Amino acid sequence: MKLIEKQKILSEELAIIPDAYERLGYLVEYGKNIPALDKSLKINQFKIEGCLSQLWIVPEFTDGLCIFKSESDSAIVNGIAGILCNFYSDQPPNEIIKNDARFLGEFGIHQHLSPNRRNGLSKIVEFIQRFASSCSSEETKY
Repeated sequence: MKLIEKQKILSEELAIIPDAYERLGYLVEYGKNIPALDKSLKINQFKIEGCLSQLWIVPEFTDGLCIFKSESDSAIVNGIAGILCNFYSDQPPNEIIKNDARFLGEFGIHQHLSPNRRNGLSKIVEFIQRFASSCSSEETKY
């Protein structure tokens, strides 16, 4: 499924929830259903700096597609990272690079986060896009 299709589905799901606080609750619930990372993957290489909470994002590049898994010790960050990892997973690097997930702001996700949490959200997208960019560079070598 292309990112534009994923964006439409996610936007529709979030639009159904009438209140921004309830949307944050949705993210927390979403995070509860994300499988935990293996302890061997919780290493500094995958740790996202700039987050108040502990957050790891494990990227993978297979068959021309990027895949992301995450885990955080914060319920809200776990949900946000999980949504973003799911959103960007199974996509070619060039598609990831072109989409910065700004559409989430339309649903009040940003406005109810503390400044530090908003910073963490941008760090997640930066990390994912930086990985995609490195994969895009690798692809062009072949």
